Amino acid sequence: QVQLVESGGGLVQSGASLKLSCAASGLTFALYTMGWFRQAPGKEREFVAAISRGGGSITKYADAVKGRFTISRDNAKNTVYLQMNSVKPEDTAVYYCALVGRPGSGVQEDHGSYDYWGQGTQVTVSS
Repeated sequence: QVQLVESGGGLVQSGASLKLSCAASGLTFALYTMGWFRQAPGKEREFVAAISRGGGSITKYADAVKGRFTISRDNAKNTVYLQMNSVKPEDTAVYYCALVGRPGSGVQEDHGSYDYWGQGTQVTVSS
């Protein structure tokens, strides 16, 4: 079955960098759009970034992270990454990777479009 496993979260200071990874298994990874979402305590899950299938030529970002975060993928390793630079306390959340379960789908921002989710990794940014 499809599994997504995130790693790389932790406690960092404001302004630091952090790189999250999400390893996928149980499918042909290159065929699927991937995304990152986050959920802070008491808030709804929100879109962070998404990357298209294949070479990942199309990416989308939430306005709150544009210019600071970069999503990328390595199909040989079945892994999607989220490079987080210049982090802020408001970036504190549980970060989830997700996969759109229909091969060939375009880049999606709506969490309802994603069919598989990882367990999440905590990112805490101290001021």
